[in-house]
Amino acid sequence: MIANFVTRLVDLCVRRAWWAIVLALILGIGGGFYAGRHFAINTDVNKLISSDLPWKKQAAQYAAAFPERGLVAVLEAPTPELADDAASRLSEALKARRDLFAAVDQPGGDSFFARNGLLFLPTEDLSQVTQGLKRARIVIARLAADPSLRGALGALSLAVDGVEFGQIKLDDLSPVMNAASDTLSDVLANRPASFSWLALASGKPSQERDLTRFIEIAPILNFRALQPGRVATDAIKQIASDLHLKSDDLVQIHITGPVAINDAEFATIDYNAVPDAFVALVAVTVLLWLALHSLRLMVAVLLSVAVGLAVSTAAGLLLVGALNLISVAFFALFIGLSVDFAIQFSVRYRAERSKYHDLPVALRSAATIAGRPLTLAAAATAVGFMSFLPTSYRGLSELGQIAGTGMIVAFIISITFSCRRSFLG
Repeated sequence: MIANFVTRLVDLCVRRAWWAIVLALILGIGGGFYAGRHFAINTDVNKLISSDLPWKKQAAQYAAAFPERGLVAVLEAPTPELADDAASRLSEALKARRDLFAAVDQPGGDSFFARNGLLFLPTEDLSQVTQGLKRARIVIARLAADPSLRGALGALSLAVDGVEFGQIKLDDLSPVMNAASDTLSDVLANRPASFSWLALASGKPSQERDLTRFIEIAPILNFRALQPGRVATDAIKQIASDLHLKSDDLVQIHITGPVAINDAEFATIDYNAVPDAFVALVAVTVLLWLALHSLRLMVAVLLSVAVGLAVSTAAGLLLVGALNLISVAFFALFIGLSVDFAIQFSVRYRAERSKYHDLPVALRSAATIAGRPLTLAAAATAVGFMSFLPTSYRGLSELGQIAGTGMIVAFIISITFSCRRSFLG
């Protein structure tokens, strides 16, 4: 029954060859036009699994209570003061861009920590800082009254007077003088210079954690783009450049977080798309030549695959609306399997062509012999893909839906477009 159905279908296409060709071209052009107008990829990895699962609902509740910002800007500066200033300026600039950032937080950078930050130090460190501030109260008062180079030099002059009158030990003053000397030497040598009063007050060099600040950012993502956070990430870099943080404040800015990491992974897809497609096309062409040894048949097969891919893509978009990061693999699956169907039918056609000089007869004979196994193979492949439908893993379920439909299309195109081979082969 299956062989008779395939034979009659092929015979109809042979007798109505031009109608079959026109219909195939209309479907191919229409499918390509629809796919081009409606093509979309949803890159939201959170949509790959059904939101109706209990653990998924709990994860959504947890995310609502403890939201993950997605992007983290890491700022590194030569002094704690520069790090604080750069983080504050960048944070305020980002908060002004409500079109790109839903929320911007600076851990430890709010007014509460500005007033009470010293209370979070260990008792020993707090005691050392307060004793240093107590000893330097006169110098600090002078600097507060005149926060300029003149005031700084006047403060150092007062410190020298304190040593002379025995109020300050020379050893206590040496870190100040050494730091000031290093800073002035850098300035005179036209090198980047910095000076930290906080490090001076604490009596020890700044640690890496003292020189690093973090800004947590919730970007507004575009899941229709291959890199959903690319626009937000570029905006952060541009805003930092406009603030001259790197050139004026010697600040290094790094952007990390789940969104940035995922974008970097997605970028490899975009970067490798063209060379991968070229390699795949060359490989398919070589396989077709090895199987068919006929340029005309190769062209016919490639046209069949192109029409089938356009129709299948349009059908898939009509079914699911947008491809996801798993179902996008449908393209490679369709090309590989549809070429396989076409090769099987074409090889059988060439074998029958050596027996029969009449092309329609050879095509009918090929359909009679290859129709049943080819139909069963296509049906088994389609059912295998369709078996993914019941899973709650939406990414895999949609792949099964699209690829299963694509296998049916690939099979029909392989046997009905054979009329084109009657003209080319």
